Order: sequence, then C-alpha cells, then structure tokens
Amino acid sequence: MEPHDLHLDYGLVESILIAFIRNEIRKFGFGSVVLGLSGGIDSAVVCELAVRALGPDNVLSVMMPYRTSSRQSLDHAQLLVDRLGIRTETMPVTDVVDAFFATRQDAERLRRGNVMARARMLCLYDVSARDSSLVLGTSNKTELMLGYGTMFGDMASAVNPIGDLYKTQLRGLARHLEIPAPLIDKQPSADLWEGQSDEQDLGFSYDSVDMLLYMMLEERMDREAILAEGIEAAFYDRVRRMVVRNQYKRMMPVIAKLSSRTPGIDFRYARDWQEIR
Repeated sequence: MEPHDLHLDYGLVESILIAFIRNEIRKFGFGSVVLGLSGGIDSAVVCELAVRALGPDNVLSVMMPYRTSSRQSLDHAQLLVDRLGIRTETMPVTDVVDAFFATRQDAERLRRGNVMARARMLCLYDVSARDSSLVLGTSNKTELMLGYGTMFGDMASAVNPIGDLYKTQLRGLARHLEIPAPLIDKQPSADLWEGQSDEQDLGFSYDSVDMLLYMMLEERMDREAILAEGIEAAFYDRVRRMVVRNQYKRMMPVIAKLSSRTPGIDFRYARDWQEIR
C-alpha cells in the first residue's frame, strides 16, 4: 500500500511553518532560537526553517555528542552548519552522563538513553537562559504519537514547528528544502548508543506506521476498516496500545483540582493572553 495520502504541498507547508516560527518567537519579545543539531533529518529541517524565518544570525545550533556518538552524525550536522552559515557550539554530554551513572552501574540502556537526552536538553535550556533565546523542538508527529521520545529530554521545547508532520512527510519537506542528501537518506537514529536505530527499536518502519497512524488519526478509520486495508491485526493492536499508553507524554501534568480556577482545567487562556479576567 503506497502512502500517497500523506503527500503534502510542501511549498505551502514551508510558508506556514516559517510564519509560525517568526510569529511564535517574536510575539513574546524574543528574536533568536537555539536547537540541538544531531545530524538527522528532523533537526536539519527545523534548523533550515528557523534560518528562513529569522535569519542565520538569530539561529544557534548546538552539537551535544556522547563518547559513543557516531562521528558521521557530527559530520552531517556540520554539513548543514556550513550550508546555512549559522553559529554553532559543541557541548559534549559525556562527563555529565558518566558522572550520573558512576554510582548506578546496573542501569540498562534505556535509562542511560533517557539521561543522555535530558542532559542534552539541560545544555539547550542553559544556552536559552544565557542568550535570552527560545528552544526549538525537533520531535515529529510519529514520535509524539508513539511516545518515542524522552519527557523533559528530546520532547521538550518552547516551540515545535514539526510536531504535526509524520516522519515520511518530514522527508518530503526535507527534499523540498534541499537538505543535503546524506541527512535524508541515512538510517534514522537518536544516536543514544552505538549502532542505535529508530526503526530497529520500534520493530517496524516509519513508512508502515505512518500510513497506519494516518488512517487511525486523520481518516478516523476503525479497526475493522483498517484491517480490511491489509494491515495486520497484531501491528494495529500494538501501535494503538502505544498511542493510548503514551498520551501522558503529550499532555501537561495533571493538576489535582482544589480551587475554583485550577491551572490547565479552568484557567485556560491562550499563550498570548494579555490580562486576567
């Protein structure tokens, strides 16, 4: 089954996202952004859009390798830096992560990966405070729906321009933006440990899960209709469990209601409200 339904007018998407970044950053009095540049397609697309929205002088990319990180990731990130002419800093997270686990030798890979992702976000938010800039997010819709990310780690940001684009749509947008081919064609990886692969971790390809998610979310097809399209029942059930189970990652913390105006329940003004009523 071809994911033809996921195709977009990428010229229009580009225009919308450039306006989105420019508006969301500037309406709060900020003029610059910082983001983690991993050498992957998601951060590359966000970086390209940010430069087109704000100009290269107002975009800072930060490379945050761990000692087991791929040299190729840094090389690919540098490709984009050279292409865009943006400022960049390198902040290795090895010492922070290793110090944390010095007394936790039994920690499995997942725990180490989570701490690595949070250490990287620690760097970005420190730079944000130092430079009075906002952190741009780089989590795509597939990752957010599946919960494939670390809370307060790679999922954290002030503004996320690509959170409503599936991974396969990111590839289409990347080609439209003329992102260097090595970044588009490489195997997706969060680079949390040596040889790590997104699709290997998930157990399925982005192409297959994006089509399933599209049918579930955008077309609102029920289980019977989706299975009639040739999707295997076990695959459908697993993905649906992931989407439901990880809802908490997509929400603000739940606050116990004790007053007449509880944050997030009754006190729900837009982010740019100007006065209390």
